[in-house]
Amino acid sequence: MSESRIRVGVIYGGTSSEHSISCVSAGSVLRVLDPGRFEVVRIGIDRQGTWRLDDQDLDRLRLGAELPEVLGGPEVSLMLDRPRKGFLAGSDLLPIDVAFPILHGPFGEDGTVQGLLEVAGIPYVGSGVLSSALAMDKLSFKRHMRATGLDVGDFVGLTAGEWRDDPERALAGVEGLGWPVFVKPSRAGSSQGINKVHKRLGLPAAIEEALRHDPRVIVEAAVEQAREIEVGVLAVPEPAISVPGEIVVRAQHEFYDFEAKYLDDGVDLVIDPDLPQTVRDDIGTVALAAFGAAMCEGLARVDFFVSGDRVILNEINTMPGFTSASMFPLVWQASGRTYSEVVSTLLEDALHRGIGLR
Repeated sequence: MSESRIRVGVIYGGTSSEHSISCVSAGSVLRVLDPGRFEVVRIGIDRQGTWRLDDQDLDRLRLGAELPEVLGGPEVSLMLDRPRKGFLAGSDLLPIDVAFPILHGPFGEDGTVQGLLEVAGIPYVGSGVLSSALAMDKLSFKRHMRATGLDVGDFVGLTAGEWRDDPERALAGVEGLGWPVFVKPSRAGSSQGINKVHKRLGLPAAIEEALRHDPRVIVEAAVEQAREIEVGVLAVPEPAISVPGEIVVRAQHEFYDFEAKYLDDGVDLVIDPDLPQTVRDDIGTVALAAFGAAMCEGLARVDFFVSGDRVILNEINTMPGFTSASMFPLVWQASGRTYSEVVSTLLEDALHRGIGLR
């Protein structure tokens, strides 16, 4: 490999239900990496968890009639030998300077791959082990944010064991939230396994569906007529906030589900929507407070519900969707930072931060 370029390992795919979205995000990043500055090793993790050199055409890493995925390529292994940072393909070492793990969901965005990269001595884009794990687990995240004094709305949690042992008690706990409620897997993303439930009769099926994705479930009180507002945070090195973006779900969808997000053009993304200045100020203040309290690094997308003057923190995504049409790149473009600039800045920041306790 050339010594004059930064050697980047772009890691994508994975075993979570967000495999295809990770591939699309990676395709967008790969298309903007300047070959004069970066030398890329493309590592695709297939649905079974095998790490591979992915050499499929970049045009296949797009949303289309078929969802993209990692299907083949030579198997590789991550070197856990700090003097030799990189991947082993057969007997060949593919050295890298920095990793960009564009992985969404469990076993990628949740601190597991981040911990692996720490052990391997490879700097990487994004938050560390604890922050990634905390933000991935909606139930733990909301409990932590509530303890810091931030408004996260009303919610209850339950586990597969609690549901199995005493379903009536679990149902009674949920009923205390009022109706409707959202039933979600605690550690899934891209709106997988989420249902909006309007009365007790629909709860058991919704809980069972969420448990198919995760043995931990969070049930949240719906904030009716709320606006869904998101902002991007870039901490390179000091945290900065983008202009907000608003998700407007069209009438054919009751909420921002997977189909609305990715498959049937069911939403409008409104960049820099009309919001009272006091609400804008509160969003910025809470976003920075949450980013700090969750110990995030590099980047995050912070999601809110806004009801009148009330700003409710919903969640943090430590590796948000990175397609060219995703909210995170769009709000930063509107804030004066191009997609390619955001990507290159994040890689440079990761190299500067390095690894280890910090």
